[in-house]
Amino acid sequence: MTPQELDNLLRPISDWPKPGVTFRDIGPLLDDPEALMAAVAAMVDPWRDTPIDVVAGAESRGFIFGTAIALALGVGFAPLRKPGKLPPPVSQVSYTLEYGEDQLEAAADAFTQRRVLLVDDVLATGGTLRAAAALVEQQQGLVVGASILLEIPALEGRQLLAPMHIESVLC
Repeated sequence: MTPQELDNLLRPISDWPKPGVTFRDIGPLLDDPEALMAAVAAMVDPWRDTPIDVVAGAESRGFIFGTAIALALGVGFAPLRKPGKLPPPVSQVSYTLEYGEDQLEAAADAFTQRRVLLVDDVLATGGTLRAAAALVEQQQGLVVGASILLEIPALEGRQLLAPMHIESVLC
């Protein structure tokens, strides 16, 4: 399945979650097994020759792709959660989203001395990935890069994250 065919499955929803924002719903892609397999394969392929110890996925759609990518790479998965969802001890960072503020938490020892691939469904402003990278670095881990299903170039998240190696399937 081509990137264009995958992109055609994303359903645009105008003015959601707030006026002026067009949300791209990945639900139809997730509901199509061929498309889901193709999306995961495209997110995995650029990283097959990169030494990775663990994949970290941001809540909640990063869990969907992150777990599948971790399995494909033969490594573990570490969830990046909203506050209060993980048992202590945890590491925490605050960050700004495209339409608000939030926090991410990870188990306090999830990334220590490990090479980490960050995974999320969308790269918009870069706030979530920057927070994820900060959590990894807080624990003395190394971010090897990020694998993204959909990048929204107009929001310039890639520039915020430079020089991080980022691979996106769709733009």
